[in-house]
Amino acid sequence: MQDGMAVWGGQEQVGRVVSRALVEGPQRVLRGNDAVIIIAELDYEKLIGTFPSFKDLLLGGGSGADFEGVDLLRDPSSMRETRL
Repeated sequence: MQDGMAVWGGQEQVGRVVSRALVEGPQRVLRGNDAVIIIAELDYEKLIGTFPSFKDLLLGGGSGADFEGVDLLRDPSSMRETRL
């Protein structure tokens, strides 16, 4: 049962770090020489900016893809025969 207690304690600690990230800002978590940053999603979105969806890109919403001059028609020739 000790392992279960250790896991619960770890979850509680992570919860506290997440709460601090939401209220105070990004939190740096160290483990040996490694580090991670826990950041609120709103702060992350501000950091990376917003990107149009794939659909919006294809439909040309704003600065979308330009398909002028691209042949989008399907080749009408029949498929090659294959053995199954």
